[in-house]
Amino acid sequence: MPKMTGAKFIAETLHAYGVTHFFFMPVIIPDAMPDMQRLGIKRIMAHAEKPAAYMADGYARVSKKVGICGAQSVGGMNLAAGIQDAYLACSPVIALTGRLPQIEQNRHAYQEVDHIDPFNAVTKYNTVVTTVDELPTTLRQAFRESTTGTPGPSHIDLTGVTGEIITNEADLEVIAEAQYMQIPPYRPEPDSNSIKNTIDLLIKAKKPVIIAGGGANISGARKKLINISEKLNIPVATSLNAKEVFPYDHPLAVGIPGSYSRSCANKIVAESDLIFFIGSHTGSQITNNWRLPRKGTTIIQLDINPAELGRSFPIQIGLMGDVKATLTKILNNISQKKEIHTDWIKRIQNLVNEWKNEVAPLLKSDTIPMRPERLSNELTKSLPNDAILVSDTGHSGIWTGTMMDLKHEEQSYIRCAGSLGWALPAAIGAKCAAPERPVICFTGDGGAWYHLTELETAVRNNINTIWVINNNSSLNQERHLNEEIFGGTKPGSDQMWKFNQGQFSEIAKLMGCIGIEVNKPHEINIALEEAIESEKPCVIDVKTDIEGIAPIAWN
Repeated sequence: MPKMTGAKFIAETLHAYGVTHFFFMPVIIPDAMPDMQRLGIKRIMAHAEKPAAYMADGYARVSKKVGICGAQSVGGMNLAAGIQDAYLACSPVIALTGRLPQIEQNRHAYQEVDHIDPFNAVTKYNTVVTTVDELPTTLRQAFRESTTGTPGPSHIDLTGVTGEIITNEADLEVIAEAQYMQIPPYRPEPDSNSIKNTIDLLIKAKKPVIIAGGGANISGARKKLINISEKLNIPVATSLNAKEVFPYDHPLAVGIPGSYSRSCANKIVAESDLIFFIGSHTGSQITNNWRLPRKGTTIIQLDINPAELGRSFPIQIGLMGDVKATLTKILNNISQKKEIHTDWIKRIQNLVNEWKNEVAPLLKSDTIPMRPERLSNELTKSLPNDAILVSDTGHSGIWTGTMMDLKHEEQSYIRCAGSLGWALPAAIGAKCAAPERPVICFTGDGGAWYHLTELETAVRNNINTIWVINNNSSLNQERHLNEEIFGGTKPGSDQMWKFNQGQFSEIAKLMGCIGIEVNKPHEINIALEEAIESEKPCVIDVKTDIEGIAPIAWN
């Protein structure tokens, strides 16, 4: 067995697992950096720990490989805060941090707090490495944990403020287990009897609805989902994490239900008599705080993690398995297309068309400042056929989820699962994962202000991401809440949600990006074409209407 330093071992192992980028705040594992450079692993130094974690998250979601991020001891807590989003999004990320030796713990050491408890809350696997010969077992386990079952983050706390333990030598063998290089590593299937019972229930139901979640996306089950929907004539709703897995214009498409939703989707789920959750958590967002589906609705749930089955609703059938493998097995047991649920399909199509007619005036509005719905519509028409759309949370998640469509199968969509401000750095990570594809980030000015410094990171590393900023000089999603607290529009209420007018195009130029200001709808396509052709990081600053507030979810 070859003797090598822990630093060389880490670099060689990451390379063997197909890792191409390391997102970090200095100084962490500095001795591994020359070997990473030698092996072609690009080191992306961020301006803060949270954005480094967000970059690794964006990278992991697009590549479906493990994203790696790191921070020294004092930055560990900040990195944990950033890892929260990867945890909520079920994204395979490994975080490396430094820590003082055990003898110096709990003694008020300078800049030191314990990392274990904070990381416990946001990881699947969380451990300390005290000697260099622990690295092989620990690092391989981190890859296993992050990719298997429901994917998620792992954390390794390396002894030494910067992980100095890795400078020591030991007999270390680089072994990369191929099945854990990407997700999913395994494709388990439910038993045949459960499959038969599922088909029977789906056929007998009068008003069934499929709700597909991020697990369908991770599994690569788009075609299987479409096939089963068509064979059984069942409408499909998707979570935000599964927006790309079902065609927007399919006659069985329902849209996004829940709290960030189309009203038609919530109405359809409310009227259904059976919901088939496919690779979807049954959390508050997809169910509008567990108000939908209605009490008494028959529930079938498919998930690769058995702990999710029946977590929020009593289930008639629980299917433990990979989504693609399970849907394949279901399809193999359906002999021919079923001419069923025809009245129900007419009803859902009427509801969808009613919603489209209701929002059409906003999608076509020529008002200045621009309505966010019109901005969304123009971006839908202008997105390149292979674009990756990266969305922030809050209003950005609502506008991209409900008002924007992915018109081409090759287009992808990832969105913030937790913290506002995620999208700008996550788009950098997404571009690192797919440098040949255009990456367009959609965020508001509220989200952009969080990590605007990472524009410099993109410029420094020639990461040509495009950021579209819905700039209404506010966090207007919070307007109603604050005016309710203050008893209306009164002195002081504006201070809780309004900003000064940000000139993001000018800021972008000063930071070395292309900066474009947009005020009229017809300028959006021109700006996006200019941004793509520039082959430089670009900010498109779109001035929009502060009154553009998303409606409350239908219930």
